[in-house]
Amino acid sequence: MGALGKFWESSVGKKIVMGVTGVILVGFVIGHMAGNLQFFAGADRYNAYARLLKHDIIELTWIVRGTLIVSVILHVTAAYQLTMRNRAARPADYALREPQVSTYASRTMRWGGVYLLVFLLYHIGHFTTGWFHPAFSETGTWGNVAIAFKSVPVALFYLGAMALLALHLYHGIWACARTLGFARPSANPLQRRIALVLAIVVSVGFSLLPLSVVLGFVR
Repeated sequence: MGALGKFWESSVGKKIVMGVTGVILVGFVIGHMAGNLQFFAGADRYNAYARLLKHDIIELTWIVRGTLIVSVILHVTAAYQLTMRNRAARPADYALREPQVSTYASRTMRWGGVYLLVFLLYHIGHFTTGWFHPAFSETGTWGNVAIAFKSVPVALFYLGAMALLALHLYHGIWACARTLGFARPSANPLQRRIALVLAIVVSVGFSLLPLSVVLGFVR
């Protein structure tokens, strides 16, 4: 087994991979959220933004997509394998769990991550390929969003994902910073202001779209 294989097989290596891929994914969701807010600039502006990504700079878009696909696969695989190792190390669970310094965000990372993975697959089939969209248009991206979120169940599904994304970002950004050596372990898990601000800004930014449509502010 080579050095790369040994690195991947070590728990420290898997945590570093999770940290690096986490940084990539956080950077993407921030940029994606900022781009989505152009929805409020009107149909022409939003459709032009979508056309830029789908046609004008499609080569760059595919590089980003490829990077994201690899990052998601590595992130999910490392998380799953670390979870299995932790369970194998303690085959008998605690008789009573009493969290001390952990947060609700950290305790929901696993099942929240599963929800987000399902959401990601649905989101791609909803707005990228149009498989799950009732009236998908390749060129009318603004209309795709406006039509999709008129469905209350769809809007609620998205909002649920954004709530879990906030929790995931809150804990994940802090965990990445510690793993990669940018922050010291803290006895007080609430002192994570940057992670908290980013988690709130990103989740609220994404949530504005379904909320504005389902509440009737955008028609």
